[in-house]
Amino acid sequence: MILYPAIDLKDGNAVRLVHGDMGRETVFNENPAAQALEFVKAGSEWLHLVDLNGAFAGEPVNAAPVEAILDQCDVPAQLGGGIRDMATIERWIGKGLARVILGTVAVENPDLVREAAKEFPGKVAVGIDARNGRVATKGWAEETDVMVTDLAKSFEDAGVAAIIYTDINRDGAMQGPNIEATADLARAVSIPVIASGGVSSLADLIALRDCGAALNGAISGRALYDGAIDLKQALDALKS
Repeated sequence: MILYPAIDLKDGNAVRLVHGDMGRETVFNENPAAQALEFVKAGSEWLHLVDLNGAFAGEPVNAAPVEAILDQCDVPAQLGGGIRDMATIERWIGKGLARVILGTVAVENPDLVREAAKEFPGKVAVGIDARNGRVATKGWAEETDVMVTDLAKSFEDAGVAAIIYTDINRDGAMQGPNIEATADLARAVSIPVIASGGVSSLADLIALRDCGAALNGAISGRALYDGAIDLKQALDALKS
């Protein structure tokens, strides 16, 4: 199982939010590329990037720090936030991004997801962010009546590389991930599932690894910044 260190970008800084609330941020590093290099030097094999401003704006906002990370780090990175048209997808992949994450458009324009997954095999993931089992869009600001499993199943034949499932109520709150819901989703689809939201300890990572469903990986942010998870120790544990 892969551990994806998270770098959430707001106003050019690496931050963490609580429950996705843009007004409840903690700035952890004013140099996101330096933070990314720390993760890579510790042994990380992937990076998970989010353009928080872009998620609300509907277009890339923190392009400069993302490009700096791509230039300075030699591991693959995935990016979500503000990627809502083919031109933006093409631009990011052309700049060396390994995987784009499509969230809002997965609900509003699923044909774009299918088109992009066909055009860029292995480079398109779907981000499914949910409260109480229902999908939220536009930086989690808008809730829909779409159920998580229904949305995931709709992309079974699309060639999507992964589904990144975030339980918004757990994100940034250090309360542990929603293991049951994540495992249920992974069992419901053949697409690889990555767990996100609430991973706050090594025990959480091991619980996800041993949940009985074959998860591709887990994303962690605040716990790595706070030191609640030792990155090297976690990477070793997930390899064993």
